[in-house]
Amino acid sequence: MLPGRGRDGRVTGLARILGTRTAWTPAGDGEFFCPGCGGDRNYQRLTGQRRFTLLGMPVLPRGETGPVVECAACRRHFGTDVLDHPTTIRFSAMLRDAVHTVALAVLSAGGTCARTSLETAAGAVRAAGFTDCTEEQLAALVAALASDTGHHYGEPYGAGLAIELHEALDPLAPHLAAIGRESILLQGARIALADGPYTPAEREVLTTVGAALTIRAEDVTRLLVAARTPS
Repeated sequence: MLPGRGRDGRVTGLARILGTRTAWTPAGDGEFFCPGCGGDRNYQRLTGQRRFTLLGMPVLPRGETGPVVECAACRRHFGTDVLDHPTTIRFSAMLRDAVHTVALAVLSAGGTCARTSLETAAGAVRAAGFTDCTEEQLAALVAALASDTGHHYGEPYGAGLAIELHEALDPLAPHLAAIGRESILLQGARIALADGPYTPAEREVLTTVGAALTIRAEDVTRLLVAARTPS
């Protein structure tokens, strides 16, 4: 039986007299993905002060509680860890940038930047959200990247490109299901295979992509083999 309730579940007289109440104070706001609503919403970050109440009136402090995040739409409270989840808009941008970075990395390692590879890469980038991406734009970016780094087609890529891959993929990986992480790797593999078998430099790039996406090494190998099999 709950304290302050009778056997029939009704509130007893003592519970009507004594109780607790939390007074919430705003401590910030913003936009987040609300797990209650299932979409992007505004929120307030709240800190709370708990007090004992006597006849509904606060009388004695009982300590602090929170902080919590309150959704402006459904008014539900959540732990502040919900702010670690990107909004839908932010997640879409992260995914778009990740696919674009992987495509450039694979093209840079590819050897000749063949037209078939550019077409495959541009299709993947457009599907990810860069709807205006063209083969010519990607070719120009790859050439500019090679000029900036002194890289030549087919050579092992440099540390700078590895850092860019991790910067684009590391924040995204925790928010993707396994099938989503594998899809990004497979897109890169198909770009690499568009003009022939993997080169050593392409394999190195794709291995880095798999590691940044927290895909196990044996699964990376399996996926790279599967990408070579016509569907």
